[in-house]
Amino acid sequence: MAHDHDHSGHHHHVHTHAGNERRTLLAAAITGLFMVAEVVGGILTGSLALLADAAHMFTDFAALSLAWFAFRVSRRPADARRTFGFDRVQVLVAFANGVTLGVIVVWIAIEAIGRLASPEDIEAGPMMVIAALGLVVNIIAFAILHGADRDNLNIRGAAAHVMGDILGSVAALVAAGVILWTGFLAIDTILSLAISGLIAFSAWRLMRDAGLILLEAAPPETDREAIRTDLMAHIDGVEDVHHIHVWSITQERPMMTLHARLASNVGVDATVQAIKSRLEREHGLSHVTVEAEFGTCADQ
Repeated sequence: MAHDHDHSGHHHHVHTHAGNERRTLLAAAITGLFMVAEVVGGILTGSLALLADAAHMFTDFAALSLAWFAFRVSRRPADARRTFGFDRVQVLVAFANGVTLGVIVVWIAIEAIGRLASPEDIEAGPMMVIAALGLVVNIIAFAILHGADRDNLNIRGAAAHVMGDILGSVAALVAAGVILWTGFLAIDTILSLAISGLIAFSAWRLMRDAGLILLEAAPPETDREAIRTDLMAHIDGVEDVHHIHVWSITQERPMMTLHARLASNVGVDATVQAIKSRLEREHGLSHVTVEAEFGTCADQ
């Protein structure tokens, strides 16, 4: 006997998605407006740190635009083929953003190796001005995203891009200052490699978390054995809990199915409702399908 959860609860986070959508669109617009000047400035000054920052600014615009598009698509209702809706588009975009960050890191590393072998002159004055302007734009964009739902993978992906740009702008500023005062050109390459290492770490975490969701892995905070023990200890008439499956559509939408073997003298509907209430209250699982059984499990 299966008891399905009411899918209408999915809509409680629609207002959060709308806020995330507006913030990513605004951040994309701000980033896009500065992108052209950043790219041109990087080429004219000859700075690797500034070129890296310019390339990352360009990918930021694409990443933020994709993030906005993902939120837009996820608002579409479920249909006969996509019964869970379109929320997981956000996870796909987050994973793609992680891959893009990784590609940027490889590009910076290759350019840095070439620069170390053959240093190039750098116009530190213009480099400092453009980096300072880029820093201001990136801080504004990050502040906009900071007010969004930071547990959302799509927001994390967009914010990781912008944070990488903030670090890149700071590195370009420091490099320009060192070159102006000491003439030490290699600082530009050294700082670029250091920043690329931080970006690589963010990219790995983003791809790991998005990949686990795409692979239907259980959320890291979920302990199936603890849930089983808890239900048997606190719900009267529950003799056993098995076939527990936990996964996520997005980080905000964990799902669970389970089989519960009940004592013969308990009411099915009341017991199933007690199981669902316990799971939501104690474990944060609001979308649960419970199959109530008496005696031997039909799936064993």
